[in-house]
Amino acid sequence: MNKAQLIEAMANKAGLTKADAKKALDAFIETTSEALKGEDRVALIGFGSFSVSTREARTGRNPQTGKPIDIPAKKVIKFKAGSELVDVIQ
Repeated sequence: MNKAQLIEAMANKAGLTKADAKKALDAFIETTSEALKGEDRVALIGFGSFSVSTREARTGRNPQTGKPIDIPAKKVIKFKAGSELVDVIQ
């Protein structure tokens, strides 16, 4: 499902216009992005939670040459599915 299909599905389920559903989705994405940028956790009970974690620097290997390379530390976004979401897909 791409963004346009998600907007259409949201509009149909909530009885909104596609324009209103797009505004709601864009607001959700922007608000969640801002919260994660500030390293806050975003929890949606039953659906899941988004959080920021730091991946430590490590040494990897170039698969073509086999030479070791340094991989710098970086922040990554994690999503942990909630129990209700897990139950839906099983």
